[in-house]
Amino acid sequence: MSAVVELPLLLGVPAEGYGWLPNRRRRAPNGIVRTRLLASPVVGLSGTEAVRFFYDEDHVRRHGAVPELVRGSLFGHRAIHTTDGATHQVRRAMFLSLLTDPGGVDTLVDLATAAWDDAVASWPGRPAVVLFDEASRILTRAACAWTGVPLRPDEVAAAAGDMIAMVDGFATLGPRHWRARLARGRRERWLAALVQAVREDATREPDGSAVCAVARHREADGRLFDPQLAAVELLNIIRPTVAVSWLVAFAAHALHRWPENRRLLREGDPGYAEAFAHEVRRFYPFAPFVCGRAVRHLSWQGEPIRQGTLILLDLYGQNHDPDLWTDPYAFRPQRFLDRPPARDELVPQGGGDPLTGHRCPGELITVALLRALAIRLAQLDYQVPEQDLTISLRRIPTRPADGFRIRCGRFAAGER
Repeated sequence: MSAVVELPLLLGVPAEGYGWLPNRRRRAPNGIVRTRLLASPVVGLSGTEAVRFFYDEDHVRRHGAVPELVRGSLFGHRAIHTTDGATHQVRRAMFLSLLTDPGGVDTLVDLATAAWDDAVASWPGRPAVVLFDEASRILTRAACAWTGVPLRPDEVAAAAGDMIAMVDGFATLGPRHWRARLARGRRERWLAALVQAVREDATREPDGSAVCAVARHREADGRLFDPQLAAVELLNIIRPTVAVSWLVAFAAHALHRWPENRRLLREGDPGYAEAFAHEVRRFYPFAPFVCGRAVRHLSWQGEPIRQGTLILLDLYGQNHDPDLWTDPYAFRPQRFLDRPPARDELVPQGGGDPLTGHRCPGELITVALLRALAIRLAQLDYQVPEQDLTISLRRIPTRPADGFRIRCGRFAAGER
């Protein structure tokens, strides 16, 4: 996408934030948004059928659709998110082998819960901790250990800060965005050097680690990743894992607003914990929409879509659509107890088939981590001091304004 097209898109959204596309869909007589960004036509869609339409590569492609502002901060240049066809399928197979193996997911969850327990032991001696920040460091430790990326204890805070910066700056043109670009540059250089070292010394990292898998991966044409692209794809394992910090802060917000969930989670019921994780992902906002380009002239519900049109799939709007969810603005984990969410209904990380399409293959990890950490959070003895707990729907990505501060131990009892 040219800068000329992406600039008004990313400047226009902040005025309404997550409501930008849903508000226009509600005003459209057929629920299909049509607008233009300078010379480029845009169509906005939502709903389970729209998800299936959008994730059909015969209809929509990603190459040339992801804005430079997003590529340069969140995903990285030449990342899997910007590929289609054979290139996408070969890379996806690599990611799926790493991200969907139950044993591998269990190992990551064990590393994260151990890092949580280690961090929590230090919290009672502190006046307050910012849960969002603590979660980012916990998850950075776990993600790096899991992928085989060496990280000394004194390097954790800086690495976590850079992972968070990359996510925090993807939807803005201001200082947050430039912090994201600087963070990406640092971490790509760091991991590119590691990949080069692994290639030069096969014994440096254990077989089966993500570092080795990415260092040895061959594209559809048989070529190895160059070190910079290998670093991009390694970050696309580590960075989304650390981004679960947003969901941990949202889980704490939900437990504070609806404390009846704490008792149910304290009991450690994995079924309820999973339902709670799904409801956090549905109720709280993260990505507002995803985008692609029409491969050819198309028709959607009788409406023509010209080749090259920018197509937006409304994620936030769909996750709050009253046609799909009873009382969509009520936080009710129970809605997922009777049945798991259907594939193309709940789309906080996109939709489609994770085995063949563009749906995030790390969704299984997100749910597993949030399920485990939500139980530990509910079992933790803490108080919530006065702070700003607002979640602005104009800030993308949003989070509790003060990061959700808590007091544990003697400070929770009011001692100074």
